[in-house]
Amino acid sequence: MLKTILAIAGKPGLFRLVSQGKNMLIVESLLNGKRQPAYSHDKVISLGDIAMYTVEEDVPLGNVLDALKTKAEGKPVDIKAFEDDHAIREFFREVLPDFDDERVYTNDIKKLISWYNILLSAGITDFKEAENNEEKQPTEAE
Repeated sequence: MLKTILAIAGKPGLFRLVSQGKNMLIVESLLNGKRQPAYSHDKVISLGDIAMYTVEEDVPLGNVLDALKTKAEGKPVDIKAFEDDHAIREFFREVLPDFDDERVYTNDIKKLISWYNILLSAGITDFKEAENNEEKQPTEAE
């Protein structure tokens, strides 16, 4: 599921990939449902290609979002409820205990929580579903 959800630099929110053209993508905002083009010069990244730094190895974003969903009991997280950056980092330490303090900035954590809230409001709650289906398909064909 996260492979078709995109972040575009300079544009707020997240987008669902609708179609591909020769030099552009047609994307739909998860915030307001409006469709717009994303051109080849735009910095576009799939959420499925993002990972969070940890002390040992990087953790795929789907796993981090799933852990955040478990910690928040499937409810949105209010970023404004945190007193300061230290409180946000302590909350995130409960989600991903071994995240790399030096390479994961507080703004990264805020963006992750914001994306989590956007995905929830769009009805997307299975962050690792596509990975599991891909693993099962080859097994069924054997």
